[in-house]
Amino acid sequence: MSPPSRRLQTKPVITCLKTFLISYSLIFWFTGVILLAVGVWGKVSLEAYFTLASEESTNAPYVLIGTGAIIVIFGLFGCFATCRGSPWMLKLYAMFLTLVFLAELVAGVSGFIFRHEIKANRRHPEDSALLRNSANCSPESLKDLDTAGQEVYTVGCFARVTHVMESNLGIIAGISFGIAFFQLIGIFLSCCLSRYITNNQYEMV
Repeated sequence: MSPPSRRLQTKPVITCLKTFLISYSLIFWFTGVILLAVGVWGKVSLEAYFTLASEESTNAPYVLIGTGAIIVIFGLFGCFATCRGSPWMLKLYAMFLTLVFLAELVAGVSGFIFRHEIKANRRHPEDSALLRNSANCSPESLKDLDTAGQEVYTVGCFARVTHVMESNLGIIAGISFGIAFFQLIGIFLSCCLSRYITNNQYEMV
C-alpha cells in the first residue's frame, strides 16, 4: 500500500481531470448537434447541386449526419463513464474519440475535394436547366436568349453555382476540421484519467 500522502495527492488530480472531462463531454455533445445540423443543412440546401459532381462526392453530408448522431450518443456516454470513474469505459471513450477524429478528417477532406471536382467535371447538357433554376445567371450561349426571362444577368450559370458550392463546402470542411482536432483534447483527458484511476486503485491495495 502506498503512503497516505501520495493517495491524497492523486485524488485531487482525479477530481480535476473528471471536472475537465465532463465539461469536455458536454461540449463534445454540443459539437455533435452542430455536425448533425450542418449535415442536414448541406443535404437539404445543396442537394440540387450534387448532380454536378460524381456520386462518391455526395457522401460528405451523410458522413456528417452519421458522425453527428453518434457523437450525441457517445457524448452522453462520456459523461456517464467519467462519473462512474471506470477505466475501461474511459478507454472505450478514448477509442471512440479517435474514430470520430478520423471520420471528421475524412468529411473535411471530402468537402475540399468536392470543391475542386465541380470545376474538373465537364457539364452535361441536362445540367443547363438545373443551373438556370438554381441561380440567377446569364445565358451560356445565344440559343439560351430565346428562353431567357426579362432579366439577363452578366455572370455565367456555371460560374455562379460553382461559387455557391465552393463557399458552402468550404464552411462544411472548415467546421469538420475544427471539430476533428478538438477530439485530441478528449483523447488526452480520457487516457490521463483512466491511468490515474488505475494507479489509484493499485495504491489502495
